Amino acid sequence: MDAACSTQLIDGDGVFNVSGVDHFIKEVKLEECGLSYAVVSIMGPQSSGKSTLLNHLFGTNFREMDAFRGRSQTTKGIWIARCAGIEPCTVVMDLEGTDGRERGEDDTAFEKQSALFALAVSDIVLINMWCHDIGREQAANKPLLKTVFQVMMRLFSPRKTTLMFVIRDKTRTPLENLEPVLREDIQKIWDSVPKPQAHKETPLSDFFNVEVVALSSYEEKEEQFKEQVYNLRQRFFQSVAPGGLAGDRRGVVPANAFAFSAKQMWQVIKDNKDLDLPAHKVMVATVRCEEIANEKFSSFIANENWRELEEAVQSGPVSGFGRKLSSILQSSLSEYDTEATYFEESVRSSKRQQLQEKLLQLVQPTFQDVLGHLRSGALENFKNAFEKALNAGEGFSSSAKSCAQSCISKFDKGCEEAVIEQANWDTSKTREKLERDIEAHISSVRTAKLAELTTLYESKLNVALSGPVEALLDGANDETWPAIRKLLRREGELAVYGLSNALSGFEMDEETRSKMLGDLENYARGIVETKAKEEAGRALMRMKDRFATIFSHDSDSMPRVWTGKEDIRAITKMARSASLKLLSVMAIIRLDDELDNIEKTLTLSLFSSTGSNATSKSISTIDSLASSTWEQVAPEKTLITPVQCKSLWRQFKNETEYTVTQAISAQEANRRNNNWLPPPWAILALVVLGFNEFMTLLRNPLWLLVLFVGYLISKALWVQLNISGEFRNGALPGLLSLSTKFIPTVMNLLKKLAEEGQAPPTNSNQSMNSTAQSEVTTNGESSSSSSSSGSPPAKNVPIDTSA
Repeated sequence: MDAACSTQLIDGDGVFNVSGVDHFIKEVKLEECGLSYAVVSIMGPQSSGKSTLLNHLFGTNFREMDAFRGRSQTTKGIWIARCAGIEPCTVVMDLEGTDGRERGEDDTAFEKQSALFALAVSDIVLINMWCHDIGREQAANKPLLKTVFQVMMRLFSPRKTTLMFVIRDKTRTPLENLEPVLREDIQKIWDSVPKPQAHKETPLSDFFNVEVVALSSYEEKEEQFKEQVYNLRQRFFQSVAPGGLAGDRRGVVPANAFAFSAKQMWQVIKDNKDLDLPAHKVMVATVRCEEIANEKFSSFIANENWRELEEAVQSGPVSGFGRKLSSILQSSLSEYDTEATYFEESVRSSKRQQLQEKLLQLVQPTFQDVLGHLRSGALENFKNAFEKALNAGEGFSSSAKSCAQSCISKFDKGCEEAVIEQANWDTSKTREKLERDIEAHISSVRTAKLAELTTLYESKLNVALSGPVEALLDGANDETWPAIRKLLRREGELAVYGLSNALSGFEMDEETRSKMLGDLENYARGIVETKAKEEAGRALMRMKDRFATIFSHDSDSMPRVWTGKEDIRAITKMARSASLKLLSVMAIIRLDDELDNIEKTLTLSLFSSTGSNATSKSISTIDSLASSTWEQVAPEKTLITPVQCKSLWRQFKNETEYTVTQAISAQEANRRNNNWLPPPWAILALVVLGFNEFMTLLRNPLWLLVLFVGYLISKALWVQLNISGEFRNGALPGLLSLSTKFIPTVMNLLKKLAEEGQAPPTNSNQSMNSTAQSEVTTNGESSSSSSSSGSPPAKNVPIDTSA
């Protein structure tokens, strides 16, 4: 036997196959499942593809109808099989189709009994129906469901069966439009069914869960059909788990009692005699009027005028759409009235109403397309007209109002031409959407225009404030912040005035207008504050630059030459005072013209005079900088806190100390160069102690020649070695430098003497002049290099740097 183990549960005569069911349960090992199993059944008209759907959905092998041999009964009785590859174990039942010609109109008891059996036994019941049958009484199984609902309540307690309506051969009508109709019909059936006293107030949801799915045509769209069936199959996995298709079922029979329970239920259903179908006349009228309505519906779909109209709508709005479509609809309804005039009036009227609803449901998407074209065209016309009006220089609000009124008026006229006589469709929602779209576009354009204006004036403020504020802070003095306030006030007023004039055409409320102008003023203030914060971050660099400028240049902005006559202490104090002034200016933001004592505090704390009195006086004020806030200054206005000022000043003094020491060293070196002779007492000692040597020279003049030659050689070595310049940096560095230069210098002198000895006599005078000039040049260069070479800080020179 195959994996599905297909077995006939009840034959066509209504005989329950006990042995076959027992064998089926053993083969599929149903008894081992306990309560973890599900039963799915399918019901619907004959030859509607029930077996085909089950085979594709659950992997079963129920017998299918051969379409090439004609439409006839395929499934007889009720067949049962196991679903392949679905957990937990799922049993599916294939019911004999209803309304089959083989049984005829008089033998419908088995149809009613099998349907009731399926509802009573199954956890999930698939109701197979054609898409074009939605809304029909008979084709949609409404009378059958009504009878089954009534008898089931009387025979069985509620077990929460899931009814899944499978709509076959789905058309273009969206499922979202079909599902509400089905649900409403089912609820109406439930409400109309007479109920016993125990279930008078029982809602439908206590007995059933209603699900609706739609499938494409198997013959015309096989691949799409299989894909949709595959997706539907996934919903049957873990169907009895919480949240599954049958997750809230009740009264489940254990698997080992399934065969006995099903047999008893079938016996009760067979013995019941309350399951009678409606009267034959009503049935005939229902079926025949349904056929006529279907014929007219199909004829309408094939109508050439309708197809041309529908195709034309796809490309754009159609003039006279409502008049043309109303004529086609009226023609189809008139033909139905002519052919159905002799059938029962209630059935005829009901089917006519259903036909009209189906026709309107069919054409409604096209009508909505027409409204969509009208709306999109009106919106596009508004955008173009609005843009032209703005480019022409018209006011924003007046242009928006006039263009919107014109476009909505044209839209209303187009809607009047598109209205269908047979339908009472409301176009107000589309009109409201158009109005919302227009308002949204106006709002977006307004936002963009206001953003452009705001950006324009903000950029102007950036240009007008950033550079000047930076320049003013760079030359910080007592007039810096007053000048910045004056600049901010002037440029801010100009920007606010310009923006105010630009906003006059927008007709905005005063609150919004004031907010925008206020935001612009705050933006201007923010530019100044941001620039001040940036400059405060470079305060140390600015202080060192100002110190270097004042310390290294005189009042005429000429570089200072330290000759020894300058008062370095006074110059240092003046330069540091100017740097402290810059620090006090950059310490806080002064845009509100409020007085403060920051400069005084910094002067007393950081720039007090030296000495014991100054030290004792500053003890009381030095703590004023041991804080993170300035007195009477808001924290948000603080750029450099007192603690940071103290740290910056300490770093500033350390980094400028070397410059001052260099200047002092230069003065000391200059003094040594100008006074290189020995002291008078040393000269007197030389005269007294060297008297005997002097007399020896007088007695022997040859020694004078030797001394003269030695003097010339010493003088040449002095000049060539630059001895005074070398010893200016200290004795030890001078000796080390001379030791490396002595031998090369002597060799150079001897070489020059040798070259001069070999030169012609005629050139002696010229050579002597050249030698003299070389000595002078060498002497000048040596003096220049000795004066330009910097001296390191003098270690033992006392200086007061507390200023």
